[in-house]
Amino acid sequence: MSRDPEIKRIEVSAYKIPTDFPESDGTLEWMDTTIVVVEAYAGSKCGIGYTFADTATGQLIKDKLVPLLVGADAMALPASWLGMVRSIRNLGRPGIASMAISAVDVALWDLKARLLDVSLLGLLGKIRDHVPVYGSGGFTSYSLEQLQNQLSGWAAAGMRWVKMKIGRDPAADLERVGAARSAIGPGVELFVDANGAYDRKQALLQAERFAAHRVSWFEEPVSSDDLEGLRLIRDRAPAGMNIAAGEYGYDLVYFRRMLEAGAVDVLQADATRCGGISGFMMVAALCQARSMLLSAHTAPSLHAHVCCVLAPVCHVEYFHDHTRIEQMFFDGALTAQDGALAPDPSRLGLGIEFKRADAQRYAL
Repeated sequence: MSRDPEIKRIEVSAYKIPTDFPESDGTLEWMDTTIVVVEAYAGSKCGIGYTFADTATGQLIKDKLVPLLVGADAMALPASWLGMVRSIRNLGRPGIASMAISAVDVALWDLKARLLDVSLLGLLGKIRDHVPVYGSGGFTSYSLEQLQNQLSGWAAAGMRWVKMKIGRDPAADLERVGAARSAIGPGVELFVDANGAYDRKQALLQAERFAAHRVSWFEEPVSSDDLEGLRLIRDRAPAGMNIAAGEYGYDLVYFRRMLEAGAVDVLQADATRCGGISGFMMVAALCQARSMLLSAHTAPSLHAHVCCVLAPVCHVEYFHDHTRIEQMFFDGALTAQDGALAPDPSRLGLGIEFKRADAQRYAL
């Protein structure tokens, strides 16, 4: 490896993968998921990053970020990250621009670790060997039998927490939550996610009802933009029920405002949206300064390494869609064992290799 290896090229590709069953939550329905994959080259190594976003994200990377980064020092990640953030000033930071930065930043971290012949875990310096996960799915489109089978399967596999979607039909939600509790038994914690579908009064009423089934996590009971509403529900929720939000955070200002508002008990962040590994570590610093827990949203193989090095992290979401796609697209994608993800320190970078031939059938 040269002393200051230059980024030679960056390749971007996008793929649309059908879901294995029609899916819905409290506010959306979908039949497929799009992944944008970034491959960054320097020396003899290639770093991989990705985000779950629209194809427009890939086009922005090609048009705006690739010209900026080719020829840059592959080891100087803070400079590259700051350069990307500055370059999209007139495009707007939230949304597609941040997801583009996220995918590239992850690829650059993976590349740097590979250039140094270490895992990302080794590069960052671990504080734990593994990170707990919670099973996540339970879509509102599922029948009661599908819901119970999925959640009980995760419980049987050793997961301490499982999460289901709610918000489509408040009355049906109560029946579904009861069915979920019956399936997983008394020893597993039950999380629910409304994806902002309820208004404040509905959310408060549902929180009281869910408490009878020992729901311990109520995610986005109202819109994550309604910080006053989240704070209201947090203050009035039954004892033992945490309020969580943050998955739609794209920059530090968003997370700082959420924390300053006292809107959540547990903050969520997603490295595929909030600025990659670099952005996720910044969010963790905010949490640590406030003694706040941090939970990683989806993309479990992407989050596992960084979550093993950050003290505020409590768990990673083992999301059904993303787990399935990571296994389809990447050799070395992690699977949960005894309710946790344990990165292999002998594998370089994120420990994954792109299965290009397998992915090609889904190419856009």
